[in-house]
Amino acid sequence: MSDCCTVPSTKGPKHLIIVGGGSAAFAAAIRASELGARATIINDGLPMGGTCVNTGCVPSKALIRTAEAYHRLSHAPFAGMAPGLPSLDFGAVMAQKRELVAGLRQAKYLGVAGGLEGVRLVEGRAVVRSARSVEVNGEVLEGDALLMATGASPAVPPIPGLAEAGYLTNESALNLDALPKRLLVLGGNYIGLEMAQAFARFGVQVTVLELMARILPGEDEALSKGLSGYLEAEGTEILADAKTRQVYRDGREVVAEVERRGEVVQLRADAILVATGRKPSSRGFGLEELGVVLDKRGFVRTGEHLQTTVPGVYAAGDMAGAPMFVYTAAYEGALAAENALGGNSRRKDYTAVPWVVFTDPQVAG
Repeated sequence: MSDCCTVPSTKGPKHLIIVGGGSAAFAAAIRASELGARATIINDGLPMGGTCVNTGCVPSKALIRTAEAYHRLSHAPFAGMAPGLPSLDFGAVMAQKRELVAGLRQAKYLGVAGGLEGVRLVEGRAVVRSARSVEVNGEVLEGDALLMATGASPAVPPIPGLAEAGYLTNESALNLDALPKRLLVLGGNYIGLEMAQAFARFGVQVTVLELMARILPGEDEALSKGLSGYLEAEGTEILADAKTRQVYRDGREVVAEVERRGEVVQLRADAILVATGRKPSSRGFGLEELGVVLDKRGFVRTGEHLQTTVPGVYAAGDMAGAPMFVYTAAYEGALAAENALGGNSRRKDYTAVPWVVFTDPQVAG
């Protein structure tokens, strides 16, 4: 029987300890329950559900769809129509987004976990004590294996003055109650472009600054060029090959000093949004003290079975590195649970992984 169809057997109520509360963690708990094992999910930081439902997929796509509808009302593509700019209550838009997030968090995560036999949810900061035990809220939990699935957070580049001037990330931008008039977006990849177009369609004057020679630098050049054309046609300014040398405040304005093709310019805006990648949430859990090896960026090193350098300790999802998608996190969580409970019977396989940028038009591969 091939790896893809092998279902490990469990003898007795094995216990999988899962640190993290996102897609990888819940997929692992579901698979553990299916295999007749117990699972304890320990979560701290973001509410249960992790990045996707709280600060990623769900709120960002709600904002993108709302911006698209608003844009369409004022940009009718047919002759004989006189589109007009509708009124916009951005506070109401964000309130609806928060209701959607809360509802899906309950329906897709907390409600699902509540119906799983042998699954326990614990809120608190976990500290790893051994390969099979953690301490949380003063309680030491013992298990047969440990799965780390603590995700990732926005990576902020060490640009002089940026921290002092203040900035938005995709997480904080998705919690604004009022729109800035002018917005600088650092980063021309998935998150930066999605957020840039959404805010631009709400009427914000947006400039995207990309350090590399073009937006979507990891994809085909024709895709980058084509998408640039669409975004610029809608009014978004795209400055590629642009290095932000420093950021500072001038009254209520934020100023970015940018070097581009031998010229230094000062760009002014009401806010700056940093979308320059993600960093793993791997520090402070006691992993390195246990002997778990992290790479130079802090991602947990795993083998083909998603086991770390310490036997019995597994890692899944964003903290284990690329590809950092919700569906790959869920895939890894379930696979890691099977291997942790059944003796490393399955290998990860990323022969084909779909990806999509939710701009308009969308870009996918």
